[in-house]
Amino acid sequence: MNLTGQQHLPVSQAQAWAALHDTALLQAALPGCEAITPAGDNAFDVLMTVAVGPVKARFQGRLQLSELMPPQSYRLSFEGAGDAAGHGKGQALVQLQAVAARDTVLSYDVTASVGGALALIGAPFVDTASQQLAQDFLARFHAALAAGPARDAA
Repeated sequence: MNLTGQQHLPVSQAQAWAALHDTALLQAALPGCEAITPAGDNAFDVLMTVAVGPVKARFQGRLQLSELMPPQSYRLSFEGAGDAAGHGKGQALVQLQAVAARDTVLSYDVTASVGGALALIGAPFVDTASQQLAQDFLARFHAALAAGPARDAA
């Protein structure tokens, strides 16, 4: 599965970078996310519930940030497993580009694969669920930035 997109954020590039490293904000913005906890240098454990077509499962996973170039980009590697639902892994390139003082474009390019029951239900279900999850996250992330204290930070 490949997923690409972008979102304008109503904050500076530095504020967007800080928000992408704020685990409380990310947990609130990510649908189904129950916990994001630090697990070492630029690593995080994640617990979330995800529904993909007829399969709904609680996933435990690990996120690892690498190739950090503050405040422009980083690579995110992820892997997780959800009981009998299956497993997934992949990576994403996340980039931030300042357009104006309070306008930053977040771009992402994700490559992922799934196995187990998730693979059996078919790529169309997985692709649709992934796209919906990304859209929901970006909408909630944008709303939090537009309303939150980061909007007023220097």
